[in-house]
Amino acid sequence: MSEMSDFLEDQLVAHMFRTGTFTKPTVMAVAMLTTNAVDADTGQFTTGTGVEVTNAGAYARQARNPLDANWTATAGGDGQTDNAAAITFPQATADWSGGVNVTGMALVDNTTFDTGNMFMHSPVDTPKPVLNGDTAEFAAGAITVTFA
Repeated sequence: MSEMSDFLEDQLVAHMFRTGTFTKPTVMAVAMLTTNAVDADTGQFTTGTGVEVTNAGAYARQARNPLDANWTATAGGDGQTDNAAAITFPQATADWSGGVNVTGMALVDNTTFDTGNMFMHSPVDTPKPVLNGDTAEFAAGAITVTFA
């Protein structure tokens, strides 16, 4: 995943090349999407192109905050990190978004549905629905962030 949002790109430019500062986020949450996001989207997916899974059936964004225990260290300048442990969503108590495929995911700065800022987004490798009784999970190492 190296698709940075316009928000993050602007924050980094202001921090590195201008007089602005970018405050490190304290929350990093994974949102699941049924329509993939674009760089201009925010964490308020109902107002953008990306569509977040419906806020029902026990769906909830999952936090993997910016901590050494949650994200791996870069290796010799490769500009990469990935989730150090599995990110497991609650077991679905109904078909999420009516059984529509989850096609993408996003990293956002808020665990509350339809709020916050989006940092990065990416399609998932294998789109599929999350149906009643399913437990969606990203295995350890499945979310790789690359700065290139």
